[in-house]
Amino acid sequence: MNPTHSNPTSLQSFSGISRLLILNTDSYKTSHYLQYPPGTSKVFSYIESRGGVHDRTVFFGLQYILKEYLVKPVTASDVELADEVCRAHGVPFNRAGWLHIVNAHQGRLPVRILAVPEGSVVPTRNVLLTIENTDPACYWLTSFLETVLMRVWYPITVATNSWMCRQLIHKYLVETGDESTITGKLHDFGARGVSSMESALIGGMAHLVNFQGTDTLTAVLGARVYYGAAMAGFSTPAAEHSTITSWGRDGERDAYANMLQQYAQPGAVLAVVSDSYDLDHAVKKIWGQELRQQVMDSGALVVIRPDSGDPASMVLNTIRALDASFGSTVNAKGYRVLQHVRVLQGDGITIRSIRTILANLQFNGYSADNVAFSQGGALLQIVNRDDQRFAMKCSAVEVNGAWRDVFKSPRTDPQKRSRAGRQMLLQKGNEYRTEVEGSTAMASALEQGFSGALQVVFENGSLLVDDTLATIRERAEAAGGQYKPGYFSAVSS
Repeated sequence: MNPTHSNPTSLQSFSGISRLLILNTDSYKTSHYLQYPPGTSKVFSYIESRGGVHDRTVFFGLQYILKEYLVKPVTASDVELADEVCRAHGVPFNRAGWLHIVNAHQGRLPVRILAVPEGSVVPTRNVLLTIENTDPACYWLTSFLETVLMRVWYPITVATNSWMCRQLIHKYLVETGDESTITGKLHDFGARGVSSMESALIGGMAHLVNFQGTDTLTAVLGARVYYGAAMAGFSTPAAEHSTITSWGRDGERDAYANMLQQYAQPGAVLAVVSDSYDLDHAVKKIWGQELRQQVMDSGALVVIRPDSGDPASMVLNTIRALDASFGSTVNAKGYRVLQHVRVLQGDGITIRSIRTILANLQFNGYSADNVAFSQGGALLQIVNRDDQRFAMKCSAVEVNGAWRDVFKSPRTDPQKRSRAGRQMLLQKGNEYRTEVEGSTAMASALEQGFSGALQVVFENGSLLVDDTLATIRERAEAAGGQYKPGYFSAVSS
């Protein structure tokens, strides 16, 4: 007999598994309800970035997690299935505790979650989220939810990397071009490079906090469902190598001409990958001579995409060749802007290569207006929790009615010392501080004009804050106005 089909309570699809919050945790956490001191009634934990690649983080993605996983009530059938799975798996299961949640709370989670507003840009080593149970019988629930809540590291890290790229590109646009074009300057090509459709959705939405260019349709749908954005991102018709090379090497010109025939009209934008055989020949001979007049007469903006070679030299050489054929104008800031054409660089793009490319263009008298960038796996996949050293730690417990501080302080790694006490994030303008609730330091900060920066976003099964992507974008953009870009010389070294 096949055991997969012999169990009538087996889940039938991944969607059923993913929505089963009661087992959306690490196996060992099912045993933790018996490990706290007798008399424990409250457990308080926090999430923070302890430092990392960047000196601050863009908080984003918690609303998705809450909507997708925490607002759905736990049911008695969930408990039955979890009990069965855990017994077979070899770990204990808190059947009585979960049935208490089902019966006393109608399956709604008795926890309170506070978080900084999404889109906030907070320096590292500050608390971003706190959670504690609201029912003394469910002290074990706080830590049980660590696994699902800790996954907020992913959208935060993607949003932060994207935000940093935005600050860098904006710097060069301010100096050499039109800063109003910033939202289209970094395009998401990452859907095929991630581990799952959900990763594409979450990471793609995180990028859309900062830019509006995307080919990740899942992210557009996610922003509609979870963040109220009717249309969060945009794309254009574009060629890939298969659509060009299917014409054969001798038909390369015809392939490009077909792109113009199909999509080039006044006001349109289309992108054509042009390195299938010989980029230099394609740019100078085919685009610059044979199709030059057709491009100019079309009224479209034709974007040429190099996709191999050294990014900095390829972009500059391509722009120079296009300038020789199509001409350029000098803008009010004294930099050249191509006419009729632009360049899209998607190969080898990182924050370091972006800086090198833009600095190279500026040095040679060309505006950042001439180029846009795209990222795939580097944007959505080549990230991990340690990039920003994210952690969720318990910092206080209530035992027999009295709060006690909780912390770890391993001699073997002092950097892993965790915070002690009930943590609060305070804010005064653009300045943030994390202090212990009720402490002398917190009282002093309040006297100096600081106030609480965390808001209750989830309580007893209810979502209390439902921000739109537009609001989140405004917060992230406003924070960019106060960021000093001297950091970028360090990341490019």
